[in-house]
Amino acid sequence: MKENIIAFLQDEEGATAIEYGLIAGLIAVAIIVGATALGGQLNALFTNIATKLGITV
Repeated sequence: MKENIIAFLQDEEGATAIEYGLIAGLIAVAIIVGATALGGQLNALFTNIATKLGITV
């Protein structure tokens, strides 16, 4: 029984899976933030172009 408890405490596979999950979550947040910022800039750019061409948006 003692050997099983020691083996359980030394097992790091679960910790690795949690670390990969956290990294994936951080990457997803970075993509969302970047896409949101880029989307706003693209909207402003196309609105500016449409205004200069005399197109009503």
